[in-house]
Amino acid sequence: MAETLSDALITVPDGLRVPLIEQFTELLSAYRRGDWEKVGLKAGKICEIVYSVLAGHVAGSFPTSPSKPQNMVAACTALEQAGPSFSRSVRIQIPRILIATYELRNNRAIGHVGSEVDPNHMDAEFFLRSCKWIVAELVRVFDTTKPDAAKALIDGITERTLPLIWESDGKKRVLNPKLNHRERALALTYSCQGGATAKDICSWAGYSNLSRYRNEILSELHRDALIDFDTNNDRVLLLPSGAKFVEDSGILNFSA
Repeated sequence: MAETLSDALITVPDGLRVPLIEQFTELLSAYRRGDWEKVGLKAGKICEIVYSVLAGHVAGSFPTSPSKPQNMVAACTALEQAGPSFSRSVRIQIPRILIATYELRNNRAIGHVGSEVDPNHMDAEFFLRSCKWIVAELVRVFDTTKPDAAKALIDGITERTLPLIWESDGKKRVLNPKLNHRERALALTYSCQGGATAKDICSWAGYSNLSRYRNEILSELHRDALIDFDTNNDRVLLLPSGAKFVEDSGILNFSA
């Protein structure tokens, strides 16, 4: 059986391991659906949890739950004073990546009103890669299982992740050609927090007949209580049950 992230970090207590995996999973999901702002929010949470893991590891006693240090830079820099029995990764390398990620998250990544170039997307690219590196490095440090299993897990973590939805100038496109029209409709609606018109969803999905799309795809998803299709206003909105279906079904899992 393939090793899971939870298996690899089993020496980290539940109060830190579980929220770390949850936040990392949510960061990947947010990236895949193109929610760049949420990627930044999750990256900040991951930094706080990972700092708590490192600080507990160095102190010889893990906290029961993660906490935000009053000053992330000072707290991470203090880890450099840990003895030589701790690896350079624990003392210096991971903490310095935490500092860079946390700085960008807190002082640039959220809310760029009026900016000519919105950096949220490029910031999210950094957050994705820095958090993947941090989590993979934690596996390398804490995993006590067979090296081959750990390597396979690290390879999986660092595998290239693509956003499922491409967007430019108000136009969207689903990048995974293997999804059927029902799945594409759900994925596209999932990417539109305020909903979208049936005409737009149909166009983005690459479906040629709008009338048939309304009747055969959107109406069926409406009957299944996955979306709300308001035929009077021609608006499509994802329901909570639809969001759960998208997240649980693996539709967002698009890697290359």
